[in-house]
Amino acid sequence: MIYASDFRKGITFEINGEPHVILDFQHVKPGKGAAFVRTKYRNVLNGATREEAFNPNDKFPKAHIETKTMQYLYNDGELYYFMDQESYDQVPLMQEQVEDAMLYLRENDMATIKFYKGSAFLVEPPNFVTLKVIETEPGVKGDTATNVTKAAIVETGATVQVPIFIEEGEIIQIDTRTGEYLSRAK
Repeated sequence: MIYASDFRKGITFEINGEPHVILDFQHVKPGKGAAFVRTKYRNVLNGATREEAFNPNDKFPKAHIETKTMQYLYNDGELYYFMDQESYDQVPLMQEQVEDAMLYLRENDMATIKFYKGSAFLVEPPNFVTLKVIETEPGVKGDTATNVTKAAIVETGATVQVPIFIEEGEIIQIDTRTGEYLSRAK
């Protein structure tokens, strides 16, 4: 159990049997009246965010989120299969669970999968990935204004804004948290 007075950013707890993560908190002790904890938290299963004030003595069960690094194997048209590197167990996931991560994952790439009570609820690609540009328009010679970008489609199907000097076939590095081009890969 965790008391509301122990809330900190990133702590997971349960309300009504659902896991939540604390995004922001503030311990408030007004001049008159009882102290309280103003809290902003997000449901980790559906992403709903809520703000609420709690009594510092309120108790909540701690939510145990399990994190595993797994290898993306393949897609059979309906399910996406990931393999645990230690036990070699395969976990099939629906498209809704993986669609954001799949913009940056190729077969055999590693991904972080978060589980709550044995069921996966979030797939995260690595923070930085190296992918090949498969389609982009050629850069216009003489167009050297600063920060000029163009759209490029990489091998996973993601569209990334890249500088005009990037051409088809080049390998680029992308920050998956923002979807931004970082640099040419070496």
